[in-house]
Amino acid sequence: MTPTVNAKTVTRNVGWSVLSKTGTFGLKFVTVPILARILSPEEFGAVAVALTVVQFLAMIGGAGLTSALVIQQDEEMETVHSVFWANLAIALMMALGLFVFAEPLATLLGAPEAAYLLRIMSLLIPLQLGGDVAYSLLVRRMNFRKDAVWSMISESLGAVIAVLLALLGFGIWSLLAQLFVSALVRLCGLYAVSRYAPRFVFSPQRVLALSRFSFGMMGSEIANFITFQSPMVVISRYLGLSDAGAYSAANRFASIPNQVVLSAVMGVLFPTFGQMMHDRERRSQALMLSTQVTTVLLAPMMFGLWALAEPAMLVLFGSQWAYAWPVLGLLALSKGILTPCSTFIPYLKGVGQGAVLFWWALIRAVATTGAVAYGAIDGSLVEAMIWLCIVNAVTLVGYSWVVFRADSTPFLKGLFISSRPMIAALLMALVVRFLLEHFGAHVPNAVVQLIAGTAIGSVIYTVLILLTERSLLRRLLDMARARKPKAAPAGAAE
Repeated sequence: MTPTVNAKTVTRNVGWSVLSKTGTFGLKFVTVPILARILSPEEFGAVAVALTVVQFLAMIGGAGLTSALVIQQDEEMETVHSVFWANLAIALMMALGLFVFAEPLATLLGAPEAAYLLRIMSLLIPLQLGGDVAYSLLVRRMNFRKDAVWSMISESLGAVIAVLLALLGFGIWSLLAQLFVSALVRLCGLYAVSRYAPRFVFSPQRVLALSRFSFGMMGSEIANFITFQSPMVVISRYLGLSDAGAYSAANRFASIPNQVVLSAVMGVLFPTFGQMMHDRERRSQALMLSTQVTTVLLAPMMFGLWALAEPAMLVLFGSQWAYAWPVLGLLALSKGILTPCSTFIPYLKGVGQGAVLFWWALIRAVATTGAVAYGAIDGSLVEAMIWLCIVNAVTLVGYSWVVFRADSTPFLKGLFISSRPMIAALLMALVVRFLLEHFGAHVPNAVVQLIAGTAIGSVIYTVLILLTERSLLRRLLDMARARKPKAAPAGAAE
C-alpha cells in the first residue's frame, strides 16, 4: 500500500525535492557560465542537438510503465520485475537503433557533424531507463529524501568533472563526460537506496495490464517533450549550430529556477493528487494553494531575469555571448508566463484526466513548433523567441480553462487568483527594465547593474505581494504555526 498523504508528508517530501533540485541546478548556475566561457557555441549546439534525440528516446522507452507502477495499489514484485525487463529490452533496442541510424538522424536535424555524438550518447539510454523502476519505487513510498541525496551526488560529480576536463582542453568531451558520470552514479545510487534487486521474472499479462494507463501517459509525455525540445531542432535546422548553441546556453540557464521548483513539486504532487482523486474539496484546495505558492516563488525569478537579461548575459557568460541577451530575456519571459501552469500537469495526471492531458499537450506541441518555425524560417532567433512567448500566453489561458473546468472551479476566478502573483512580478520587472534602460548608462559596470536591479526588484515585489496576497500569506503562516509541536502538559512526564 502507498503511504497516507497528509500536509506533513507532502511538505517534507517537497522540501527534500526542492533541496535536491536547488543543489543540482545550483551547480548548473555555476558550471553553465564556466563551460560557456571555455567552449564555443558550436560545441554547445552539437551536444544539445544530440541530447535532444537521446532524451526523447529515453522518455518514450519505458512507455509510461514506471509511472503506472507509482499509482498501483499494491507493490507486487512480479509486476515490478516485469516492468524492469520490459524497460531494459526497449532501452537496448532503442540504443542499437540510434547507433545504426545516427547519420541520417543527424542530417535530418540539420547537424550532420553530430552523428558521432549520437552514436556515443546512445549508451545513455539504457543508463537512464535502467534506473526508472528503482526511482518509481521510491516515489511510491514517498521517499524523496534518498533520491535527493543521490541526485545531488551524481550531478555534483558530473559538474566537477566537466569543468576540470574543459579547463584541461578536452572541449566537447567534457560535456559528454558530465552526462555519463551523472547517469552512472545516479543509477547505482537508486538501486542502493531502493534496495531493489531485479529477478528473472517476467509476466506479459502484468505488463499489458499497465499498458492502458502507460500509453496515455506516453502520449502526453511525447507531446510535452516536443513542446520543450522542438525549438532546438527547428533552430538548428534553419538557423545553424551557432544559434542553436546560443539558444541552448540561454535556455539551460533560464530553466534553472523552473527546474529547481517545478521538478521538485511536480514529482511529489503527482502521487498526492492521485490519493485525493475522490475528495473534490481537499483536491481543489491543494490545487489552488500549490499553484499560488509556486507562482509566488517562480514568477519574480523569471520576470526579473527578463528585466536584467542584458547585464546578466554579460556577467555570467562573457562577451562572446553578449549578443544573445535578448534570447535569454525572451526565454525567461516565456517561462514566466507559464508559471501559474506549474501544477496543472501533475493535477491532470493524478485525477485520471489522461485523455484531456494528452490532447492539450498535443495542441501545445503543434502550436509551439509551428510558431518557432515561423519565426525562424523568415526571421531570426529573436523573432522565434517572440513567437514562443505568444504561444505560451495562449497556452496559459487554455490550460487554465481545462484544469479549472475539471476541478469545477469558475474559470475567471481561478485564472485571476492563480495569475495574480505573476501580474505583480510583471509590474516589478517593467519598473526594473525602465530604470535599467534610462539610468543604466550611469552605472556602466554590469555587475553593479545586476546587483542593484535585483535589490530594487526584490523590494518592489515584496511590497506588491504584501498588498495583494495577504490571505495566502496568512494561510501559510497558520499552516506553519499548526506544524509546531504543542507543549506537553505539566506533569505529563511524571
